Amino acid sequence: MEQYKKQFIDFMMESKVLKFGEFTLKSGRKSPFFMNAGLYQTGSELTKLGEYYARAIHDTYGLDFDVLFGPAYKGIPLSVATVMAISKLYGKDVRYCANRKEAKDHGETGSLLGASLKDGDRVVIIEDVTTSGASMEETVPILRAQGDVKILGLMVSLNREEVGLGGKVSALQEIEAKWGFPAHAIVTMSEVIEYLGNPAEREEGAPVLTDDLKKALADYYAAYGAKKA
Repeated sequence: MEQYKKQFIDFMMESKVLKFGEFTLKSGRKSPFFMNAGLYQTGSELTKLGEYYARAIHDTYGLDFDVLFGPAYKGIPLSVATVMAISKLYGKDVRYCANRKEAKDHGETGSLLGASLKDGDRVVIIEDVTTSGASMEETVPILRAQGDVKILGLMVSLNREEVGLGGKVSALQEIEAKWGFPAHAIVTMSEVIEYLGNPAEREEGAPVLTDDLKKALADYYAAYGAKKA
């Protein structure tokens, strides 16, 4: 596992964005973990988060694209922080774009924030986490309505690796099958469990998964784990 992925897992834990315990998801599933990207709130946290996304996008899609699109609302600060990080780390200027939930009819009118989209633009979509893929039902038509744009892929922070709406493969795999572009994450839950469950990988005193949590996670994925592609 790449070093920045290990650092990102530590970062999620330190920021209390990733928590372990007992949580009821919107789907009704009882989950032993929960991620809330809305808890990244400070300037330093958003700076680090943008850099982790930038590295993952660079490693996965390269930098030969024009626009980073962040669906409202959580995708807006993610897209801004990440294009700034791409500029800082790689010296590449990428435009950011986001949608408004309600179109504005005065001043800067329209349904988009940031850069406009034009024919030929190559776009990467950025989100926090996708559990069902439902957000793409809104996002993809918005992008394609702007012109002849090419969507290179989606980047999220965490792949939960559980079955999506179809009940067989993960939400990210369903997105690729339905919309025709790949979907990736900075880290997967398999990598999180591997890293946090191995004391040899952790600094002295750093939290590790207890045996009870390991069992709860194993039981959860036995019930809801997605088949590997």
